[in-house]
Amino acid sequence: MPHKTAVILFNLGGPDSPQAVEPFLFNLFSDPAIIRLPNPLRWLVAKLISSRRAPVAAGIYDKMGGRSPILPQTEAQAAALKVALGSDDYRVFIAMRYWHPFADETAKAVRDWGAERIVLLPLYPQFSTTTTGSSLTDWHRAAAKAGMNLPTAAIGCYADEGGFVAAQVDLLRAALAQAETQGPATAPIRILFSAHGLPKKVVTDGDPYQMQVERSVAAMLRLLGRPEIDSRICFQSRVGPLEWIGPGTDAEIAQAALDGCRIVVVPVAFVSEHSETLVELDIEYAELAQHNGAAAYIRVPTVGSAPEFISGLARLVKHAGAFDGKPRCGSGPRPCGNAWRRCACAG
Repeated sequence: MPHKTAVILFNLGGPDSPQAVEPFLFNLFSDPAIIRLPNPLRWLVAKLISSRRAPVAAGIYDKMGGRSPILPQTEAQAAALKVALGSDDYRVFIAMRYWHPFADETAKAVRDWGAERIVLLPLYPQFSTTTTGSSLTDWHRAAAKAGMNLPTAAIGCYADEGGFVAAQVDLLRAALAQAETQGPATAPIRILFSAHGLPKKVVTDGDPYQMQVERSVAAMLRLLGRPEIDSRICFQSRVGPLEWIGPGTDAEIAQAALDGCRIVVVPVAFVSEHSETLVELDIEYAELAQHNGAAAYIRVPTVGSAPEFISGLARLVKHAGAFDGKPRCGSGPRPCGNAWRRCACAG
């Protein structure tokens, strides 16, 4: 018998106006998954960081029209997924972590729709405690507050899911074809797979994110089938004094430029455009590449609503497994192995 199934797309969220920048940052840095301090110390640190970073962040969002594009892009992905699921038994909702619509708003909407079961689907292909883990925790809190105790399935990760990989490789192939027409024909091409960074201590504590990024890249390179092209993994968006996982994307771009390469950058951990792609990669790092003499600099788009990616998400929803509240991973049970104790499936 069909069930009314609510699919909840998790994403980061972003400010929808200049006035929203500072409160968005406060929400981000007051998350215990991001700043691992007890309150009220975490509240004070979040208040300090958000007030200091707000003017810089406002300048970044000003380059994107004064707001983040992440919500309209997520809405487009939700609409495409609803079509791909092919049944009115499914309805797709959005729950942002740090700006509207928050999980509390979405949980009430799911309850009012009369959902009979729920599938939780992060728009983070690679699991991290700081992204998917935080969203899962926040959702369960919001659902309980809304008085919902429905059968729930959760997708923990899908780092090498076929649709995600194929969609990104299609975009990469187009960028490589473009690169081959630019710069000196003798200049080597170097692919830089760039992911958002994490403090190193988060990874050493058992967070599988870095390993899952590596798994995504390995799957993409297998499908690409161009072993003669040099490729490297790097990490962007470092903030604060802590040591972060590396190498840094900025350092790799500078080095590739000095090596006279035609640079192709793949945002391997992002599935929608936002400040890290539209400003950091497209403006700041493009200027860095040009300053250091790169033969060419091409940034591959995120997968967005690419049909293969959306089809992959639909497969994940339809094969989400038991509705017992426990996260499942797209590659099967415990794809990370027992070494990564913070994996979504470790509990």
